[in-house]
Amino acid sequence: MSNRNNFIIGPGPSPMPVSAGKDKDNWRGLKWMMLSVLSSSAMTIAARYASLELDSRVVVLMRGLMTVAVLLAILGASSRIRQKIRFSQPMAHIIRGVLITASTHFGFFTIATVPLATTTVLFFTAPIFATVLAVFIHKESIGPRRIGAIFAGFSGVLIILRPGVDALEIGLITAILSSLTFAMALTMSRNLANADGPMSTYLSSTAIMAVLSVPIAAPVFALPDVTFTWFALAALVITGSVRGIADIEAYRYADAALLTPITYLRLVFIGTAGYMFFSETIDGPTLVGASIIVASTLYIAQRERALKNKGG
Repeated sequence: MSNRNNFIIGPGPSPMPVSAGKDKDNWRGLKWMMLSVLSSSAMTIAARYASLELDSRVVVLMRGLMTVAVLLAILGASSRIRQKIRFSQPMAHIIRGVLITASTHFGFFTIATVPLATTTVLFFTAPIFATVLAVFIHKESIGPRRIGAIFAGFSGVLIILRPGVDALEIGLITAILSSLTFAMALTMSRNLANADGPMSTYLSSTAIMAVLSVPIAAPVFALPDVTFTWFALAALVITGSVRGIADIEAYRYADAALLTPITYLRLVFIGTAGYMFFSETIDGPTLVGASIIVASTLYIAQRERALKNKGG
C-alpha cells in the first residue's frame, strides 16, 4: 500500500492537509485531537451565529479575507516561514482552491440552514467519498470489507435524507456536495502538500477562496451591524486556525485509527450546543443514519490501519 495521508474533516471543510508523522506519542496526539474537537465545535457554532445576521456567502468571504490577512501578517513577521512558501504546481493549487471554495460555500450554507448535529454527521461522509475517489484517481485497491463499509455509510446518508418520504431540504443536498467536493480536494492534497508543504497549500486555497468569494458574495454583501457578529467572525478565524494546528500536531504523533473515534465527540458537543443555543433536536431516523455513518467511517479507519501495519 502506498504511503497515506490523513486529513482534517469539516465542519465547513478546512483547507489544511495533514500528513501522518513517524514520531509516535499517542497520548500527546490524543490531547491535540481533543483541542481540535473543541475548536472545530466552537468554529461551527461561531459560523451559525455569524449566519444569523449575514448571508453564508458573506461569512465565507469575511472568513477568507480575515484568514488571509492573518497569514500575510505571519509571513511578514517570519522570514523562516516565507522561505518555505512555494507553488511548484500552480494549476493543481488553483484546481484545489476552487474545490475548497465550493466545499466551504456548500458547507457554510448547510451550517446556516440545517440543524447542527445533522450537519456534522453529513460532513463525516467526506472520508467515505475520499476512499471511493482514491480507487479511481490513485488506483488504490480496496477489499470487500471496505466496500461493504462504504455501502453502509451511503445507506446511512439515505436514511438521513429520506428521499421520496419528505421533500429534500436544499441544505441536506449542499452538505453532501460539500463533503464530495472536499473529498475531491483531498485526493489532490496528498501530492501537493508533499511537494510544496502544508503552509503553501493552506495559503493558496485560502487566498483563492477569498478571491472567488468576492463575486459570489457581492449580491448580498453587507457588513455586520451587530457587534456580536464581529466577535463570531473573529472566533471563526481563531478557532479555525487553532483547529488546523491541532489537527496537524495530532496526526503527527498518533495514527488516524486512534484519533478518529475522538473526532466523533464533535457530535456530542455540537448537538448539545444546537439544543442549548438554537433549540434543535435530533429525530429518530437521523440518529439511526448517524450511527451507521459513524460505524462505517470508524471501520474504514481501522482497516486502513490494519493494512498499513501489514505493509500492503
